[in-house]
Amino acid sequence: MKAQSITNFIKFKQNNQKFATVTCYDSSFSQIIEQAEIPLILIGDSLGMVVQGKSNTLSVTVDDISYHTKCVAATNHKSLLMADMPFMSYQNPKDACFNAAKLIQSGAHMVKLEGGIWLKDTISMLTERAIPVCAHIGLTPQSVNIFGGFKIQGKTNEDADRIINEALTLQNAGAQLLVIECVPENLATEVTKLLDIPVIGIGAGKNTDGQILVLHDILGISSGYIPKFAQNFLERENSILDALKSYKKSVELGLFPSKEHIF
Repeated sequence: MKAQSITNFIKFKQNNQKFATVTCYDSSFSQIIEQAEIPLILIGDSLGMVVQGKSNTLSVTVDDISYHTKCVAATNHKSLLMADMPFMSYQNPKDACFNAAKLIQSGAHMVKLEGGIWLKDTISMLTERAIPVCAHIGLTPQSVNIFGGFKIQGKTNEDADRIINEALTLQNAGAQLLVIECVPENLATEVTKLLDIPVIGIGAGKNTDGQILVLHDILGISSGYIPKFAQNFLERENSILDALKSYKKSVELGLFPSKEHIF
């Protein structure tokens, strides 16, 4: 696998070539992910739950993400590295620029922000300052207290229209990738068709351009709640590397997610 850039993912979409994405938080797993030739890594604020043992992502700080980004970047030189902007680190465009710059300087190639139309000015400012952005809509875990838990989004026509409008607005603001989480498959399919930028799904059906899973869910080592959309790829393989290769191949062939993973 050659070193990945955002341009590669645009070509994946244009060529109807599905791609896999995985979270990572340290140098050891980062090295294995590169060997598995998974093109995109998210240094996710999910580390608050799977690494720090918290019940949600809200306590994760920019310093946490910065530290783990440096760890991942140390041993992975080919995957594109995307770092989460933690809760309240981008409440206004000025703070977003300051904190995003810190993550880019730590080794990230782009940052990911959760939220809707209110982010359009922030995304515009970041991209104008050479910081690529991935937007994240649908279920946004940093809004767990507003949503009343980790619940499926976009089930009503009104909510579906809102999510479609958010996707188009954030693309027009300059977002170069989009993550859509925990929405009905038909809604994710419509968003994917409408957008020119690649759409990465998690709990959003099989018709998005890419898929993302938390590393610990892929390996079956997450403690506590395992989401419906996750699959343990290690249980049928002999090594972590083989499990990651199996996940990648399953995404590329359209075998994952299957019916049991879809809302």
